[in-house]
Amino acid sequence: MAHLSDPDAVSPVERLREIVARLRAPDGCPWDREQTHESLRGALLEETYELVDAIDSADDANLREELGDVLLHVVMHAQMADERGAFSFDAVVGEICEKLIRRHPHVFGDQTAADSTEVLRQWEQIKRAEKGERKSVLDGMPRALPALMRAQNTQKKAARVGFDWAQAQDVIAKIEEELGELRAAMAANAPAEIAEEAGDLLFSVVNLTRKLGLDGEMTLNAATDKFARRFRAIEQAAAAQGRRVEECSAEELNELWERHKAASTGGTQAS
Repeated sequence: MAHLSDPDAVSPVERLREIVARLRAPDGCPWDREQTHESLRGALLEETYELVDAIDSADDANLREELGDVLLHVVMHAQMADERGAFSFDAVVGEICEKLIRRHPHVFGDQTAADSTEVLRQWEQIKRAEKGERKSVLDGMPRALPALMRAQNTQKKAARVGFDWAQAQDVIAKIEEELGELRAAMAANAPAEIAEEAGDLLFSVVNLTRKLGLDGEMTLNAATDKFARRFRAIEQAAAAQGRRVEECSAEELNELWERHKAASTGGTQAS
């Protein structure tokens, strides 16, 4: 068995680093030694989404476990970088510490920030000064983000420098405008224009959720969960009649849907 330090003699983080280094050693675990930054990319995304699920579920036990899984990835990537002489785990921690101090001059310096909006604007100004090669406040936005999250974050960045709608009602007017343009493109049977206008409509709806103080990802996930619950209910209703949903007509499915919606909302909800 590989020798490890006494758990009481080192901090938990140092113990984790020691375990990962041992797994990556020439006589360590074959699987761990084969991993690269690229090979672990998908697993890191998966673990991050599992962490988000734990947050959404308000499950502290699962949250603790998933935070550990994400931390493992951080340590693993830092270990691989250290092995090739790029940077160490300590460098990663040191850099984020210095960044937090630099970007919070209202806490660690002599500047002031009246509210969170001013904090975010100040953060963006400091970030732009640090990233001198960037020409736009939107530079550095990862294209690999999920489309909804990328749209929302792009809008937030623009809003921090004052490019924003005055109020939510203005965004509703924009949604109505985009919907009209989409209808016109559909009437003209213009596929490229239809795709463009549909995208503009989606982008405007994301803007509305942001302006209403909602998180687009959470709002859409809640709507998807509601749809899934209702669809499973009509599957069960069809099964109670001895049929599968694919054997029902569109009219029958819609009737089952409306019946369940009325039952679940007391007949007061129109969505």
